[in-house]
Amino acid sequence: MTHLTQSASWQALKAMSADLPHMRELFAENAQRFEQLSLKDCGLLLDYSKNRLTDAVLQELLKLAREAGLEQKIAAMFAGEAINTTEQRAVLHTALRAPADADIRVDGVNVVPEVQQTLAQMEAFVEALYSGQWRGYTGKKITDLVSIGIGGSFLGPKIISEALRPYWNGKLQCHFVANVDGTAISEKLKKLDPETTLFLMSSKSFGTQETLTNTLSAKEWFLAKGGSQQDIGKHFAAITSNVAKATAFGIDEDNIFPMWDWVGGRYSLWSAIGLPIAALIGMDNFKALLAGARAMDVHFASRPLEQNMPVIMGLLSVWYNNFFNAQSHVVLTYDHYLRGLPAYFQQLDMESNGKSATLDGNSVDYSTGPVIWGGEGTNGQHAYHQLLHQGTALIPADFILPLQSHNPIGEHHAQLASNCFGQTQALMQGRTFDEALAELADSPLSEAEKQLIAKHKVMEGNKPSNTLLMDKLTPITLGALIALYEHRTLVQGAIWDINSFDQWGVELGKTLGNEVLSRIGAEQNSQDLDASSNALINLFRQGKI
Repeated sequence: MTHLTQSASWQALKAMSADLPHMRELFAENAQRFEQLSLKDCGLLLDYSKNRLTDAVLQELLKLAREAGLEQKIAAMFAGEAINTTEQRAVLHTALRAPADADIRVDGVNVVPEVQQTLAQMEAFVEALYSGQWRGYTGKKITDLVSIGIGGSFLGPKIISEALRPYWNGKLQCHFVANVDGTAISEKLKKLDPETTLFLMSSKSFGTQETLTNTLSAKEWFLAKGGSQQDIGKHFAAITSNVAKATAFGIDEDNIFPMWDWVGGRYSLWSAIGLPIAALIGMDNFKALLAGARAMDVHFASRPLEQNMPVIMGLLSVWYNNFFNAQSHVVLTYDHYLRGLPAYFQQLDMESNGKSATLDGNSVDYSTGPVIWGGEGTNGQHAYHQLLHQGTALIPADFILPLQSHNPIGEHHAQLASNCFGQTQALMQGRTFDEALAELADSPLSEAEKQLIAKHKVMEGNKPSNTLLMDKLTPITLGALIALYEHRTLVQGAIWDINSFDQWGVELGKTLGNEVLSRIGAEQNSQDLDASSNALINLFRQGKI
């Protein structure tokens, strides 16, 4: 057994998990449960009262966190210590939204001035596009920005831009390309004019396979449509650490934005990776996004554990994952603009905490990162919510709802809210056999049929959920919400004693993919891999089965 599973608090929680009242009873016994188990800060309200949680359980979870050194690990992250131990890197996405007068050091150097310089460069870039100062090779104003990336450099800008659509100013159109499938970029290029299109390539190495391939295809398209190599600088910009490769490609050095080793891709939207967001909503709104995240940073760094939103959410995830065998966690967004958030949180959580080795390299003997999934609003209620209510797996849920809509039409938003709140209530209380039978009292069914149908209508309830509310979806509240889930991820990893900031599983796939690509392009059929891989490669080379 590991130190974690041997700990007294772990063993106490294991015993408690087997002997808890139904949530119906917990609410019946305590009329103040909502007031006692909810937190409000940073423009967000977290209601965590609909959880399998007693005061004794909460205190033991907090004890587990303190034993794991959570407070020290939080402080270490904000101080710029190399908490990404396998790569010896600091983890400082928080520095990207720090105030200009902050002093945050990496290897003895304050990184805040460089962050502020990059923000100023971003602002000048956006203003040049807006004003028409930046023009294409034929003198026409840029109308379309194509963001080419993969992973966090794609998901962050795309999903956050979608979420903030009410703040788009209409000065530019933005398109996102990630998939190396040629169809993805081809369909985008069909709609674009090379004279008015600017491509923004995001790759730390300027060599990420999918991103470089799509960028080269964009360049070939541009040259085939009348542009020249000398014109590349007017139609391509880059976010990269490899300035030499970017300039060799033809990009003007003034239009190359930095990436830092102390910012992981899935935490990078706050950096120049967020340029597409800034281009769509303007720098003032982008800075408001940063301000919302900064408010959550302050909350996370300063509030006691028992009054700390990311801490509470992270501990609840550990509670269900490790003591109730909850293999997945669902995120349900009751706002159309937030429909992409489950996919964003999926990468954030699963790439961070999908690990099987502790910090000292030993194998874990407990479950780590759950599967994150979800969808938008009432759509899921007519599909997978059936599994949430009556399936055999325990699946904790997060419900996210702005109290005010950007598009108030009739009773739409009231109906949306009633569905959101009704689902959390139904998951919590369920339906007993007697209640189901009573509902059938006036039915023309026979008594035997009523008994049978009632059995099928029983729902155990006691299914946990958190509800996150905000007054309205704004750049500030969205920034706080994203930072809340970032810090929740750290809390989980700290308890599990894993490195939430590397991604060696991703790296292995990249390496083997490159090896397979070399065999696909070889003159001879592949023969030196396993039988399945050889056969699949050779079938692809033939182009038919």
